[in-house]
Amino acid sequence: MKKAVCILSGGMDSTLSSYIAKNSGYEIIAVHFNYGQRTEHKELEAFRNISRELNVEEKYEINIPFFTQIGASALTDKSIDIPIGGVEEGVPVTYVPFRNGIFLSIATAIAEKHGAEALYIGVVQEDSSGYPDCSDTFIDKMSSAMNQGTKEETKLEIITPLVHMSKAQIVTKAIELYVPLEHTWSCYANEDKACGVCDSCRLRLNGFKLAGIPDRIEYI
Repeated sequence: MKKAVCILSGGMDSTLSSYIAKNSGYEIIAVHFNYGQRTEHKELEAFRNISRELNVEEKYEINIPFFTQIGASALTDKSIDIPIGGVEEGVPVTYVPFRNGIFLSIATAIAEKHGAEALYIGVVQEDSSGYPDCSDTFIDKMSSAMNQGTKEETKLEIITPLVHMSKAQIVTKAIELYVPLEHTWSCYANEDKACGVCDSCRLRLNGFKLAGIPDRIEYI
């Protein structure tokens, strides 16, 4: 069976991306990153629950401690407050420097080890938080570098099935594919009940509202 490495944070986008990979006939190799984010334990729990739902046999939980050393993001530096005022001008403080580039690099090494031919990542460009590492241009250039820097027989395609979808479309598609959205976690701030006011919660809640579907996770 053909194989795909799926970067799976435990969030709604990466979970749907992984389900799309499975429905496309791939054997999934799930990769999760613990990088010192505020909701690290909750995201890991979500990853494990979703991996179980997907019947994933091969999975990796990768620790990347240096993100907390460099700080520079509200997700990894607790001296920076999580913004709750809505859309920010420019790149928001929740952006983690070159996070997706680093994730993709590690996932490429795993894909080459397993002879995978695809790498799924749930980046969303049109309805995202304004992160520079979620764009088509970035993904295209990373794909070129990854294939240039691996063995000749390694032919790896980065697949971004959600990149031009809105959150409402993502919710609708997830329901269509029977994705257990109640196991996913989006909140930037909390690990027990979602705050409902951070940028990620706002995007998620608006997506459910526009899709006309109730969100089954708990909010404060």
